[in-house]
Amino acid sequence: MSSKRENLIVGLDIGTTKICAIVGNVTEDGVDIVGIGSSPSRGLRKGVVINIETTVASIKKAVEEAELMAGCEIKSVYAGIAGGHIKGFNSQGIIAIKNREVSTEDVRRVIDAAKAIAIPMDREVIHILPQEFIIDDQDGIREPLGMSGVRLEAKVHIVTGAVASAQNIIKSCNRAGLDVADIVLEQLASSEAVISPEEKEIGVALVDIGGGTTDIAIFVDGAIKHTSVLSLGGNHLTNDIAVGLRTPMAEAEKIKQKYGCCFASLVGKDETIEVPSVGGRKPRVLSRQLLAEILEPRMEEIFTLVNREIVKSGYEDRIASGVVITGGTSILEGSPELAEQIFNLPVRRGLPQNLGGLVDVVNSPVYATGVGLVVYGSKNIGVRELFPAAQTDENGFRRITRRMKEWFGEFF
Repeated sequence: MSSKRENLIVGLDIGTTKICAIVGNVTEDGVDIVGIGSSPSRGLRKGVVINIETTVASIKKAVEEAELMAGCEIKSVYAGIAGGHIKGFNSQGIIAIKNREVSTEDVRRVIDAAKAIAIPMDREVIHILPQEFIIDDQDGIREPLGMSGVRLEAKVHIVTGAVASAQNIIKSCNRAGLDVADIVLEQLASSEAVISPEEKEIGVALVDIGGGTTDIAIFVDGAIKHTSVLSLGGNHLTNDIAVGLRTPMAEAEKIKQKYGCCFASLVGKDETIEVPSVGGRKPRVLSRQLLAEILEPRMEEIFTLVNREIVKSGYEDRIASGVVITGGTSILEGSPELAEQIFNLPVRRGLPQNLGGLVDVVNSPVYATGVGLVVYGSKNIGVRELFPAAQTDENGFRRITRRMKEWFGEFF
């Protein structure tokens, strides 16, 4: 698919601040990371493509870097999608079982029934994620095939996104000479990399704080129950520093990464930072406390909005194992401590787990989505044979949105 070696899978995380291509080799034991390429992203805003040309250039650069490192040619990728236009909701469908025994056809029909809801013309179904099946009155069934009964119900989580945004991601990849094997919701991908099956069983909230968006996913009983995307992220922090300390954006980003802390009580009173000025003025020395006082309210705002989202979902009492924060912004010193105060739950940083290969290179929340896309691809590896690589933008788009494979891929 993506190289001379058949079992290579490539995840392409098209983010607001960086575009990152990660190449994974699927082995018996899981996934070995064999290549990684990253390039600054300039064509996106809040997770949505606003300039195709610059996005294509960034994708090419990241992919070339990954190809060199992995020693292969990349043809096809799993691409991530995010942005404030993403909406997730739960739905259910009921059918009569034809031969008193559940067949693949029955499963397909019940999923069809569950997705028979009015979706506006400008929106597209990105995922249909099964939560559980109910046969007659027996609930909590994960794998209904072959079971006996007369009535089959399916509870599913449906994720939809703006058609245009999905199309622009596919177009950008096509123009960079890549086929898109699938479009994957970014927080769904990240969860594959940083959350354990045990946490998903007990109940966990994943909060992926990127540059332009904060992506939320809630898992209970091993299934995804709620997804949402907030158009807030690390770029807002950088902007606050640039304005608050009167320094250029590029310098503000460096200051954030080097000295940033969003929990003021962790900063010593006498710690200082040097801040470059704008307009040729001399650099100034300021206290690090001042920087923390700029970052803390903004981080608090992000976590408060996430908390509101969790409460609104109705699952806040069900996430016993707590909250996992990941994404580049979660590296900020003090973020787990601040998050614990706001969520009143245990919080940990999510790093990609259970990998082989270049583990130390991707051992950072920054690569959670990229690695997750590879893991997601490896789990749905049998599916892509159904979809021969399309050459044109339009076919590629129709092929992906003809989501038959949801029924095969995300089920079995």
